Amino acid sequence: MKLRKQHIFLIFAAALVLGFAGAFLGVKLAQPDPDQGEPADSVDTLEQNQYTPPADMQKVAQTYNLIKEHYLEDVEDQQLIQGAIQGMVASLEDPYSSYMDVESMTQFNETIESSFEGIGAEVSMVNGKVTIVSPIKDSPAEDAGLRPNDQILSVDGESVAGLNLNEAVEKIRGEKGSEVVVEIQRSGVSDPFEVTIVRDDIPVETVYSETKTIDGKKTGVIEITSFAENTAEHFTQQLASLEDENIEGLVIDVRGNPGGVLSAVEGVLENFIPNDIPYVQIENQNGETEKSFSELDEKKPYPISVLINEGSASASEILAVAMKEVGYHVVGTDSFGKGTVQQAVPIGDDGSRVKLTFFKWLSPEGTWIHEEGVKPTVEVEQPEYYFTNPVQVEEPVTYNETGENVANLQVMLSGLGYDPGRTDGYFSHKTEAAIDNFQTDHDLDVTGEVDEQTAGAIETAVVDRIRNGEDDRQMEKALDALYE
Repeated sequence: MKLRKQHIFLIFAAALVLGFAGAFLGVKLAQPDPDQGEPADSVDTLEQNQYTPPADMQKVAQTYNLIKEHYLEDVEDQQLIQGAIQGMVASLEDPYSSYMDVESMTQFNETIESSFEGIGAEVSMVNGKVTIVSPIKDSPAEDAGLRPNDQILSVDGESVAGLNLNEAVEKIRGEKGSEVVVEIQRSGVSDPFEVTIVRDDIPVETVYSETKTIDGKKTGVIEITSFAENTAEHFTQQLASLEDENIEGLVIDVRGNPGGVLSAVEGVLENFIPNDIPYVQIENQNGETEKSFSELDEKKPYPISVLINEGSASASEILAVAMKEVGYHVVGTDSFGKGTVQQAVPIGDDGSRVKLTFFKWLSPEGTWIHEEGVKPTVEVEQPEYYFTNPVQVEEPVTYNETGENVANLQVMLSGLGYDPGRTDGYFSHKTEAAIDNFQTDHDLDVTGEVDEQTAGAIETAVVDRIRNGEDDRQMEKALDALYE
């Protein structure tokens, strides 16, 4: 089988930049190979016509006629047709396959290179739950403390149970400056909590680079936040600039990167994977594989580490596992686990399409990481306060109270350098003293109690500390691993 790249694009987990949906809520669902354009309609139609519908398909026509003739209310033909298609696709129980009507396709065709509005989070349907894959760097979702594997239960007080991913995303997206309240269920937290997020323009830059000096050695760090149309070009340019500065090691950071277009990650890997091993393999339903190779003669002369976490999905995993299998360090925690490739096929002549899983992708050695993720060669967890939750304050939290909310506050205070004495959820006198000290340092009323203002200040301090890279154990280990 000769793989036609114009047929292939990765769906970022399901790719909704809540500000995604479909791809970016701003939103998009997926992005075709930008160098090759959209799939050819004639080829797609030919492929669809290879199978004759079974005799039982007459049941669909009979049901249509039954509804049109006898249902109590009038029903538009298009509603019934779309419902039938959606039902077939839903029966696959594949979170990455869906029917996209004209409106969804309009979103689908928005270019990744333009700005979009939304909250900035990648979302997928996991076990029937709308689930955050990863918030986007510097987005409102990240600022609000959303994180991978958070489940969205409701939007502005309306449950999303029973909705498909596109329908849920439609509730979340909206204009810049508008507010949306999402109800979150977080693993390890008993009660759901609400987060109010102000929608904004979502950043579109995908590659950031800098140099650090580690043990006297100049080291490059490149962060890739998603794989968009121009990511490979920008990555290669910034890598060349770092090499011109004579870096002696490199860290590639794809933590929280939900994926993107296949050609982008291919372009990045072509800088690192020698031509004697494929950097990715694509397998069709018949088990036939197409292997992709670079033109590179040998590996880079300097050591490289790749950083991943549970928010690294799809194209990020293609990068991570390929680098791992050619001998580079992969540092962090297990990645998301999406090993399939989707194709959007036109159906009818109204611009709608069915997005369907056509292929699985395999590592250079033929490993399928789907639902398993990429396991790092060096496993490193972040500090506990990186995983704290927004503080829920209806009444001030005070001395002698107990519970998860108190334990959450204590972990935050400890991470910020204020010793609460314990982190078991009992509000002790030492916890009260820690809050006094925090309030004094942040020009707040010194009460020893946690009201909304103090809770907000603690949350902001934690977010700022994380975003500034303080206590980033994973980055520290990735840098250290280069020169061990």
